Amino acid sequence: MAGRRKTDPTAGRVAVNAWRDGTADRRTVTTAVRFTLEELADVTPGHAVEVRVPPAGAVQCVEGPQHTRGTPPNVIETDPQTWLELVTGALTWEEGISSGRVLASGERANIEQWLPLQATRRRQGELGE
Repeated sequence: MAGRRKTDPTAGRVAVNAWRDGTADRRTVTTAVRFTLEELADVTPGHAVEVRVPPAGAVQCVEGPQHTRGTPPNVIETDPQTWLELVTGALTWEEGISSGRVLASGERANIEQWLPLQATRRRQGELGE
């Protein structure tokens, strides 16, 4: 995925921090979601699971059988707020699933082991420490 990354990692981290601080507008939230989706695909490359966060974006990730047509057999879908809560650790996978805020179908549709994403942690010297 590194070659397909479209969001500058620095801009992505700034967007995640703005969301976390409650100062993000819609465009900034979209940047944060796209950055974290790209990060997930980078951390766990593959095509077995499709993660959808409409309207911000979607990625395929996790090693395994690749689908080529129609709806993939393993799909995770949620809204931008829930997605950012998941990737930052503000919401656990189990809480997201049990509350219905995260919809997951297929035997491989579980990304819990990669959450929260390392890239969403605040770095020393960043605002808000």
